[in-house]
Amino acid sequence: MLDIKFIRNYPDKVKQGCKKKQVEVDIDKLLDFDKKKKEYLQRVESLKAKQRKLGKDEIQEAKKIKKEIKKIEPKLEKTKKDFNALMLQIPNLPLDEVPAGKDEKDNLILEEIGVKPKFDFKPKDYLEIATKLDLIDVKRAAKVSGTRFGYLKNDAVLIEFALINFAFDTLSKQGFIPIIPPVMLKADAAKGMGYLEQADKEEAYYLPQDDLYLVGTSEQSIGVLHADEIFKEKELPKRYVGFSTCFRREAGASGKDTKGILRVHQFDKIEMFVFCKPEDSKKEHKHLLDIEKKLMNDLELPYRVVHLCTGDIGRPSASTYDIETWMPGQGIYRETHSTSNCTDFQARRLSIRYRDSKTKKLEFVHTLNGTVFAIPRSLIAIIENYQQKDGSIKIPNILQKYIV
Repeated sequence: MLDIKFIRNYPDKVKQGCKKKQVEVDIDKLLDFDKKKKEYLQRVESLKAKQRKLGKDEIQEAKKIKKEIKKIEPKLEKTKKDFNALMLQIPNLPLDEVPAGKDEKDNLILEEIGVKPKFDFKPKDYLEIATKLDLIDVKRAAKVSGTRFGYLKNDAVLIEFALINFAFDTLSKQGFIPIIPPVMLKADAAKGMGYLEQADKEEAYYLPQDDLYLVGTSEQSIGVLHADEIFKEKELPKRYVGFSTCFRREAGASGKDTKGILRVHQFDKIEMFVFCKPEDSKKEHKHLLDIEKKLMNDLELPYRVVHLCTGDIGRPSASTYDIETWMPGQGIYRETHSTSNCTDFQARRLSIRYRDSKTKKLEFVHTLNGTVFAIPRSLIAIIENYQQKDGSIKIPNILQKYIV
């Protein structure tokens, strides 16, 4: 969430930021709730202070004050509830350098890297190749679990574990702490990451009997790891690399990419997550993007880097870069990686702070996340770019040592 002091001082900037993100929030109404909340609170505190000064013989006056407090407190609680509900609807504001736009058509392509493979045959779609090689089985998965599920089999499984080993090898050497987080979140933890408001809630799988959410992306259960904690300044930046299975309804993708494993309800993912000081978050964001680019370069996959526009970035994000990988069998680029700077938006919700060594004050950290590998899409990219004329797939050089 945003700092209410910032909203009070710069309401027009907040309104403009919401408009850029195409999120409707009544900021004037929020400020009205904020004003009423303060008035009720001051009145209650004033009455309680008066109550404390009363002598033992002023019973009637004490009863009168107590009765007045009881009248105000329900109004205060309702106003607090209304205020908090609106506060949670406000998205993180985009940074000034984020390109303006309504949707993915307005995203800014920053660079294209790598050489697209040239074939002396017509390249095939990944699913056709994988089905013939018995690497992916969506028909039997549909029989067992329904649509948008798939069995990975044979060498596809070995490639997944090669990617995992390659990722943890690379990131561990750079000081990232390996972690396998839970895949279920308490409701408060899920809300704290800022993914459940409005349309995002439709994506989440919820278990009402247990009041638990299944994670939709790996960083959700890493980001809440240090909720209600205070870092020492020397501990920052704190960097994690985690592996987990993720779950999404893909509610907004009806009829889109329904075949195969591109958009599935369950998938494995390796994710980076960083807690850092506010002044370092832009530098950390570039660092995460550089790591993603290095991994792609090592895999020798052609890709482009895209800066998402204001209308296409997620609710918690202030700035997001995507990597889109060339898929020759489909003849298009597909998003395979994403990295976001969420500034202090999540840290405020989760109360994650650090103590400044100079001022001794408590400040909110900034949080960032970045894809290492979303396994299904990484497999698709490898299959299509490394397909051979005889229908086989060449294993990328960097992965060969991980496949026995």
